[in-house]
Amino acid sequence: MYLFLTGLLVGAFAAFLFYCRARRGAAPAEDDRQVVSQETQIVVDFMHHMAEAMADNPRREALYQRIVHASILCTGALSACIFEKTAGNMMRGVAVEGLFPPHKPLPDSGRAGIISRAKFIEQVLKSETFPVGDGVVGNVAQTGKGELIPDAKADPRVVRHYDPALEVRSIIAVPVTFGKRFFGVLAVTNPAGSHPFTQTDFSLVQSLAEQAAIALHTVDFINFQLEKKQLDMDLSLASNIQQMLLPHGVPQIDGFDIDTRYSPAQKVGGDFYDLFVLSETKLGVAVGDVSGKGVAASLLMAICRTNLRQIAPRFESPARVLVELNHVLSEDIQQGLYITMVFAIIDTEYNEVTFARAGHELPFFAREDRADKHFKGEFIGSEGMPIGMVEEMIFAEIIKDRHEPLMRGESLVLYTDGITEMPNEDGKEFSGARLMDAVRASRKGSAKEINDHVLESVSRFAGPEKQRDDYTLVTIKRV
Repeated sequence: MYLFLTGLLVGAFAAFLFYCRARRGAAPAEDDRQVVSQETQIVVDFMHHMAEAMADNPRREALYQRIVHASILCTGALSACIFEKTAGNMMRGVAVEGLFPPHKPLPDSGRAGIISRAKFIEQVLKSETFPVGDGVVGNVAQTGKGELIPDAKADPRVVRHYDPALEVRSIIAVPVTFGKRFFGVLAVTNPAGSHPFTQTDFSLVQSLAEQAAIALHTVDFINFQLEKKQLDMDLSLASNIQQMLLPHGVPQIDGFDIDTRYSPAQKVGGDFYDLFVLSETKLGVAVGDVSGKGVAASLLMAICRTNLRQIAPRFESPARVLVELNHVLSEDIQQGLYITMVFAIIDTEYNEVTFARAGHELPFFAREDRADKHFKGEFIGSEGMPIGMVEEMIFAEIIKDRHEPLMRGESLVLYTDGITEMPNEDGKEFSGARLMDAVRASRKGSAKEINDHVLESVSRFAGPEKQRDDYTLVTIKRV
């Protein structure tokens, strides 16, 4: 990244030299050669200061201060300041060096000694704000065009201060921009000696502002990369923790074939599933989906799973389990978040599934009609609202248990909307109907073969479309 910065600075430096030479013609006179040589050394020195700032501490605040310091060294100005646009279209000083005159007259408390006054003026510049368009700096921010004012005393926009040390004799203010991005305004006042700033000084400050903008842009880019790297590390850690929370393998129960699939759209996701033995003849199965994606959803998922495992063994009714889970999680769920879930208890002794649905996708039962042996797929629902969406009393009143048989050769398919709502290139969704067709075509196979065929159908339907949502698929087949 530092090589990237160097390349940008060198490119801008070359452009500046080209500008200087073009301005003076192909064969400059000896005096002009000397001026070009001086300007070249100034820009090289400025580049050196920017590189040092990048190496020391690639933060915007530190770089601002290095820019004003380098501007004074390179131009011979007595003071310099960078102004940044804030909320509400206001301007505020963010870095200053020297006795840079404030935008507004100083209060009486500013009548202190020179040393303390310099600190006081710096505090004033960093605290006072003024509208874009107000004064010389505000006008540069509004128009995007730099200004050279050789005789500042004749310009009514320049504030007159009582203190001779704050008198503005001459000022240059230029925008600090990179492409269409506006960073602020760089202003320098009062060149050393009695002469005002010249057009050559103005061109030089414009060039320095261009170099500064490149450095600021690159600092932001580097910080973004560093933050992204840290975020990637955090997400990888969160992903590893989440994978630890998901079941490793499935319980082995005589007479049942189980297969599970899970795929987050990002490194961490809000989908989850769980399978755990409740007794010698009962298996608990949960599939859930936390609204949203990313770290917040994954944390809520982890809390939900942990509580579910503690609550489920205490009740025989899935609806009662979800009521208790909703009660426990109500304080942990932030406004705008909620969890959809289906929780089922499979009774291996009576070949029955009892489930409750908290606003989740409808469970799908793949069956054959006992009379003609034809396929009979059914989406079967039960009443219920998502966890964390409504008041506890309403949640408890609405949610109901549903009892369904699960005979030999039949399958129960639980899933999240990442399956049925997977879009194709035309924006159409995979849908429950296509899920039914995929299960119908593979119903004679094992639970793994059913899931393989469903996901192959989803992938074929979606084509090159990127997975936009987490998906979970759990198939339980009675064999």
